[in-house]
This record gives sequence, structure tokens and C-alpha cells, in this order.
Amino acid sequence: MARDVAAEITVIGGGLAGCEAAWQAAQRGVPVTLLEMKPARYSPAHHLEGLAELVCSNSLRGESVENAVGLLKEELRRLGSLFMMAADATRVPAGGALAVDRQLFSAYVTEKIEAHPRIRVIRGEVTDIPPDGTVVIASGPLTSDLLAGEIGRLTGDYLYFYDAIAPIVTADSLDMGKVFRASRYGKGEGDDYLNSPLDEAEYRAFVAALNEGEKVPAREFEKVVHFEGCMPVEELAARGLDTLRFGPMKPVGLTDPRTGAEPHAVVQLRREDLAGTMYNLVGFQTKLTWPEQRRIFQMLPGLENAEFVRLGSMHRNTFINAPALLLPTFQLRSDPRILFAGQITGVEGYVESAGSGFLAGLNAARLAAGEELTVPPPATALGALVRHITNAEPRHFQPMNVNYGLFPDLPGRVKKKEKRGRLAERALAELMEWMKTL
Repeated sequence: MARDVAAEITVIGGGLAGCEAAWQAAQRGVPVTLLEMKPARYSPAHHLEGLAELVCSNSLRGESVENAVGLLKEELRRLGSLFMMAADATRVPAGGALAVDRQLFSAYVTEKIEAHPRIRVIRGEVTDIPPDGTVVIASGPLTSDLLAGEIGRLTGDYLYFYDAIAPIVTADSLDMGKVFRASRYGKGEGDDYLNSPLDEAEYRAFVAALNEGEKVPAREFEKVVHFEGCMPVEELAARGLDTLRFGPMKPVGLTDPRTGAEPHAVVQLRREDLAGTMYNLVGFQTKLTWPEQRRIFQMLPGLENAEFVRLGSMHRNTFINAPALLLPTFQLRSDPRILFAGQITGVEGYVESAGSGFLAGLNAARLAAGEELTVPPPATALGALVRHITNAEPRHFQPMNVNYGLFPDLPGRVKKKEKRGRLAERALAELMEWMKTL
């Protein structure tokens, strides 16, 4: 039942975390003002007017709870996450992964947020942080310079890294006689992915071109630090000839139907939209210049005449030193009326951002209502992620995806092949007990 709560919450940022935080607080009876700078101003990576725009990829990664991110998605479903409602409503085929139609996803979230009777959306760039009241800062990894300066002054400990976006090509510009349809290990319907197979000579020429290609230089005063989970493809190529073959171009689990054999290397293209008119080059985030991207990526078999509807680009990802600054409730230690959510906290990934937004919105509502704040059990996926983000070593803190390495050990001896299933089973049981307290 909704409570009669007079206090209002301000949420800064209409991305995944901000929308989730606003939704969770409003669902608990608290009025929310959601501040979003689009369309008055866009970041270098955004172009849709709608809320909750997905930028780097349309994939929300693995579905199975044998994968920690799959478990986190299941937890968020059970918790009533807006993010998961939108994802399930706008999904596209992607084998063992959950992928969505990005435009439909944004439209779904925007409609839900704008129609909520307790959420008011105000468009325009935010340049300062409200001096009083409960505030959730979910301005994202592409926080505008003016707001970033305010957050920097507020936190006094400010970090950044760089991320890169993969190109998207049109399906009808691909040579279907050279690419083949298959999901790795036969998962999915078999046509969720297109595959561009390379023999050894083609692969060597491609790696050489990546190494020689012109890159967009960083500005002189910027130190470029890449997140290991989203390295530009040319950075991987520079690490050695076979690095890409054991990374995004690994051929394992794929058989070229024309030869009946496993290719030397493969570039996978994942369906980008529900209609299958666009495909994303999986793992091919890049900081190559746009002319070089066209030249080099059109060396790939089947992509000789590829039409690029989006080219890769480099953008700043900003995050705070969460272990030094945040409580496990996501409150700022130095000013507990302020909470942070999303990638700016150092969680990495769409699902993780939404999860942090859930917890920030929940606790913001409890704070506004004068109730005790709460944190999920560390044995849950959300709790394990929160514990890491707020308890890691501050001197070496880097963004982190959810993974089973963050979970508390199981008691006793457990067979390796059974471990993840047991961890997921325990997590969901503890989540259900925690939900009773909400």
C-alpha cells in the first residue's frame, strides 16, 4: 500500500539507474522529481530523446543463473524492477543472452516514468546539486562537465576511465554468401548471430591493419585508462597476434557450413533490433578514426560493402571512488541525504547499473519516510555487488561487473560443477527472506 509521504526526492539523471531509482521511490508513495538534460543537451554517445537509452550494446548478457549477471536479472525481476519489465517486454533473439530492441526499450521506460502519478520529469541540464532534501545522483558515466565539477567538489575524490562503442551495420549491406548464421555452441535459434569467418591469412592482415590504423588521440591533459571488460579492439590487437583469437574473435563453438570446419577466427554480429535490419559487431568497441573504421572493418569477409549506421567512438566514463565515499546503502558518507546510483558508483554494466538504481531508490524512499535503511544480503547478487563497490581497496578501485567471485563462499565442500547452481539457489532463498522485510 502506498504511504502518505510529504518529503520529495530529487533524482538527477534519466538513465537506467535514475529511472529505476525514481520508479522504486514513487512506487513506495514518495513524490519524485526526475531531472534529465536531454534533449536540451546530449552526451557524446547519446542520440535518443527518450529516457533509459542504451549506448554501448543492446545485450544485457547471459540469461542463465549459472552466470552471475543472469542471477542478478532474476533477482531484479522478483524485486519488481522497471528495468527488467522493459527488458522482458522488448527482447530480441540473442541465443543464451538477453538482448533488447533499444528504441522500444527506451520508449517503454519513458512511457512508464512519464505516466506515473508521483513522478515529475523536468528536462534541462543540471549544473548544481540541490542544497537540501533527499537527492539521488545517477548522472551516469557521461556526466556533463559542469555537474561533474560539482560532484568532484562534493566528493573530493574523483576518478575516470574511458570506454568505447562498437559499430553497427545494416543487414542488407552484408554479403550473406560469405557470412553464416549460427550461435556459439548451437545455443538459441541458430540465426541470432551472423558470423564472418577468417582464414589465417585474412586474420593476420586484419590484425596488421588494426595495429597500423589511425586512432583518435586523447587530449594532452587526459590520461586514458580502459576498463578491461570493454577494451578497444585495436588495444587487444596490439597485445599480440593471437590475442583477438582468444578474445572477441574466438572461433570456438562455431563451424563454417561451407567448409565443415572451425574457422581460424570469427567476427560475430549480433542482431541489434527486433526486425533484424541492423547488426552490432560483438566486442568491436574502438577508438579508430571513422574513415579507418570503414576501411579496416570492410576487410572482414561479408562486410566489404557494409553500410555503417553507427561507427565506434570513444567517450569518457566517470566514476567516484565508492569504497572511500559511499555507505553500503549508497549514501554519501559526508552527506547522507545524498545517494549515488549507476555507473558513476563504479558498477559496470547495464544490469548492475539498474540494480544500484533499485537500491538507491528504495533507500531514498525509506530515508524520506524516516524509516531505517536497508542493504540486501551479501550472498545475493545485488548484495555481493554492493559489498564490493563499498568495501573494495580504495587505492586500486576500478569498475566491476557482478561475478561469482564476489560472493561469500558456500559452507563445506562443494563440487566445482555444482557451485554456481548452489550459489544461485542460496542467493534467491536469501533474497526472498530479505523481501519480506521490505
